Amino acid sequence: MKKLLLITVVLLAAVSLNAQKPEVEIRKIMDAQAAAWNRADIEAFMDIGYWKSEKLKFVSGDKITLGWQQTLDNYKKTYGTGAAMGKLTFSDLDITVLSKDAAFVIGSWSLSREKDNPKGKFTLLFRKLKEGWRIVADHSS
Repeated sequence: MKKLLLITVVLLAAVSLNAQKPEVEIRKIMDAQAAAWNRADIEAFMDIGYWKSEKLKFVSGDKITLGWQQTLDNYKKTYGTGAAMGKLTFSDLDITVLSKDAAFVIGSWSLSREKDNPKGKFTLLFRKLKEGWRIVADHSS
């Protein structure tokens, strides 16, 4: 009986760890994205987190951008210098794992710059692809 109980406890612990793994991986990606941004490396920010596909969707304001390259180009236009980029912080992350290959993330972003501190909210759809977890849709305000 003790052996069966021990096996059950070990299996439940393993299942619990696996259930948390996508959340941990997604948090690591977002931490790495913030670090890249804070080095003023927009390309790394995009490479680390976003699906490199023409099917990537990025929604901001009343505009929908399709594609990884166009999203990168838009970031470069808006945040072309280290001063414009400022220091990025993600907070209030709420990660919901939808399936073994999909997760939904809600959170806040904030930029600390010399003259201002813009901030907003975002929703992200992550998918687990062959290259790992990647953002396939981003709605930021």
